[in-house]
Amino acid sequence: MLRFLRRQAVRWLLLLGFCESLLLAGSLSLAMYLRYFNAPDELAEFSRHLLERSLLFALVIMLGMAALGQYQTHMRSSWFGLLARQVVAFALGGVGLIVAYYVVPQAYVGRGVMGIALLLGLVLVMAFRSVFMRLVEIEALKRQVLILGAGQRAAQIHNRMRRRSDRRGFRIVGYVPCPNEITVVPSDQLLNLNVPLPSLVLRRQVDEIVVGVDDRRGSLPMDDLLECRQLGVTITELTTFCERESGRVQLSLLDPSWLVFSGGFNATPLRRLSKRCFDLAAAVVLMVLTWPLMLGMVLAIRMESGAGQPILYRQERVGERGRTFWLLKFRSMRTDAELDGIARWASKHDDRVTRVGRIARKLRFDELPQLWNVLKGEMSIVGPRPERPQFVADLEPKIRYYNLRHCLKPGLAGWAQLSYPYGASEEDAAEKLKYDLFYVKNHNLMLDLLILVQTVEVVLFGRGAR
Repeated sequence: MLRFLRRQAVRWLLLLGFCESLLLAGSLSLAMYLRYFNAPDELAEFSRHLLERSLLFALVIMLGMAALGQYQTHMRSSWFGLLARQVVAFALGGVGLIVAYYVVPQAYVGRGVMGIALLLGLVLVMAFRSVFMRLVEIEALKRQVLILGAGQRAAQIHNRMRRRSDRRGFRIVGYVPCPNEITVVPSDQLLNLNVPLPSLVLRRQVDEIVVGVDDRRGSLPMDDLLECRQLGVTITELTTFCERESGRVQLSLLDPSWLVFSGGFNATPLRRLSKRCFDLAAAVVLMVLTWPLMLGMVLAIRMESGAGQPILYRQERVGERGRTFWLLKFRSMRTDAELDGIARWASKHDDRVTRVGRIARKLRFDELPQLWNVLKGEMSIVGPRPERPQFVADLEPKIRYYNLRHCLKPGLAGWAQLSYPYGASEEDAAEKLKYDLFYVKNHNLMLDLLILVQTVEVVLFGRGAR
């Protein structure tokens, strides 16, 4: 029974979202009774279609919470930070509800009811989340993970997953050293295999074995692993485990055979068609919603720079399969920023950036013209960030597998942009490649929607801007 609960804990985010949706739906119902408890006729009138109104309320607020990163696997903010994001999420959801009530007037519940529901929902969700996150951290409910190997590869988990937020949902039982392997993992983390592996698994109630030996040739106890598999224990390769738990591909663990046989890289005609339809629909919607911002950007640039100065900036970037294209942006730097023709990384507090450009870059408004690149088919709404040919030519020989990020169209938003700050060096490019490869390998329509929604948080908080 305990193993069953631990396996379900892998899906704790889905359970969190389901419970919070019920709380939010209940908040609207309770708010309606509180508002009209002394007016039976009005209560009866407003109670019609209460279920549909409650579900709409819950859906819009949860979209606001998702946009502020409240359903990310690795939430590392302080409690004050989480509270601040929650308040902003509810404010964003309130704006979304106003728009929804304008589009569907029949769903309108009144300002009083909506205000009470938002306040109740905020209090209930914060209280529930506080209790829920404590339950998630209970060791007995975490998956028990055994690492087979104690060398350089296995030590990646010990060195890179030290924080509690990195190990949310699982607990390392220990590391089992293999023959002919130089032990790197600290001795207090090692388990002496003085009993057969299946017996150790049963004794420690292990749910998953992660194979992380340095050299598999002749060192893997295949019969023992097969017996553990028959006991219901999941057997996972180290690279796959790190990819799943961290949301990135660990370059130091990567080898061509894993890339070939691990699955992913969905490039079927159906997936390409669905991604193109998603790009077109999202680009049109975003253009309709942001045209006042784009008009404001045109006027602001013209007022600062004067007549005769360019509004848009064209820059060559590398696209799908290495083909170059001309990317459009609102000009955010002086016209003499690169008179010598040498491409340079944008630095923090770059003096080449104009006053309007500094604000536009912070809020990502300078990238809105790229919607035209999306409509032309040169870019996607979601994908790896398009880089300049000079940078690509410099990085490809130095960073292994860098060219794999070009098997998809570059994107206006992306998994790397959400997960890692702005990169302005080779080291940053290598770190961002880990997230780009995760997206390239695992992209689907749901991941695209998740990234697009959470990009709202990047814009609101100005993360990763230069």
